[in-house]
Amino acid sequence: MEEKDLNLQEVMPRLGFGTYGRWKEEGVEAILAALEIGYRHLDTAQTYDTESQVGTALRRSGLARGEVFLTTKISTENYGEGKVVPSLEASLSNLGIDQVDLTLLHWPSPNGAQPLATYLEPLLDAQDRGLTRYIGVSNFTIALLDEARSVAGEGRIANNQVELNPFIQNKKLANYCAEHGILVTCYQPIAHGRLGEDPVLVDMANRYSTTPEQLALAFELAKGYAAIPTSGKVERIRSNFAAQQLNLTPEDISLIETRDRNLRAIAPDWGPDWD
Repeated sequence: MEEKDLNLQEVMPRLGFGTYGRWKEEGVEAILAALEIGYRHLDTAQTYDTESQVGTALRRSGLARGEVFLTTKISTENYGEGKVVPSLEASLSNLGIDQVDLTLLHWPSPNGAQPLATYLEPLLDAQDRGLTRYIGVSNFTIALLDEARSVAGEGRIANNQVELNPFIQNKKLANYCAEHGILVTCYQPIAHGRLGEDPVLVDMANRYSTTPEQLALAFELAKGYAAIPTSGKVERIRSNFAAQQLNLTPEDISLIETRDRNLRAIAPDWGPDWD
């Protein structure tokens, strides 16, 4: 692995386009619109069933492979012995590429049924073989990150994708990641349209002639995170992208930090013990 490939922080565009729900031809058109608007980071997963749509949109865009950062995630169904690497190879086939930029373990093993090493070690092997440039995890707690770093060795776990927005800021976990050089990617970064319920965010958005969603994205980017909003509407895709132009003051950031409700939307019964 080349030295320059060891630091995800310098390589991954911080505002990406999520592809959950971007199915069929309409999904391809939404992803293609995102690329035309300027997104250069696409996030998919085996369980999203959108890898082929991402690959089709990338080919139609005319952009060179190296111009777009691609993330996918290994489904927990593929954590069994001998399944991780073949499943990633299938993802590469669906995407129509030889190497993905970032591969994440989508969740820790449900109810902790499988030891972490049994499905993380094959992912390390996939990286060594060049199937993925970087590896990381998703929905991992501090305890699980400690274990992952122990299994993988320092510096190999480059990313933790977690639910994070003004209503659930995951401060303890995010601080841990920052301390250990793990980039945080926010999913549900605009809280699935619920931010407009908060009068403080609405007032701040009005002052900036912007939207609560743009505020949230600007906040997450200012905190040094990556964020992956999604939409099927071109005007919303464009609006989310424009959040990069919004510069918040330290006072704005402090005020948004007060909106934390620990309001988690994605919490399956079989998930980890959250921090």
